[in-house]
Amino acid sequence: MALPVVIEVNDLMQSGYRYVLSAETGRDFDPEFRPELTPKEMLELGVFGGKYMTDCREEFPAAWFQRAKLSPAKTDPSLNCFGVLASQPLAEWRRKGWIYHEDPRGWFQWYCRYYYGRRCPDDLRQIKRWKAIVRHIAQIRANCRPGDLECRARQRQAVLQWAYDSRRI
Repeated sequence: MALPVVIEVNDLMQSGYRYVLSAETGRDFDPEFRPELTPKEMLELGVFGGKYMTDCREEFPAAWFQRAKLSPAKTDPSLNCFGVLASQPLAEWRRKGWIYHEDPRGWFQWYCRYYYGRRCPDDLRQIKRWKAIVRHIAQIRANCRPGDLECRARQRQAVLQWAYDSRRI
């Protein structure tokens, strides 16, 4: 794909929003940002009870959704990799001021767009938030035997939803 490319978003949460892809998909990340999973891998493993990306498939490559675990009607924790709910409601994220106005769905939407090639003023804040998740990885390591995927399932699911592969801990 020849850059730059303009993406126009028209879904349930944004209408007429436009952004520019200025980096190749999956490349040119900030050196501090080293996610272990791609958005496609996360969707295939099961994140956010399958509800997160059901109305915005047109925005991203179709391949991301070929084996995605989605639940258009409502959140279904059984679709999550660890079979548990590990997310706070979007209203709570808004209340805490964690939502950037261009990404009304939160961190994963930002990550999908960043991975796709968008760069925006919120990148450094989101990367800092991503890095802060290592405290949960440390808790899993301190309290679970290596490979015990049933230990701290909710925390493992939460870590997975931040693009860390908690199956390897």
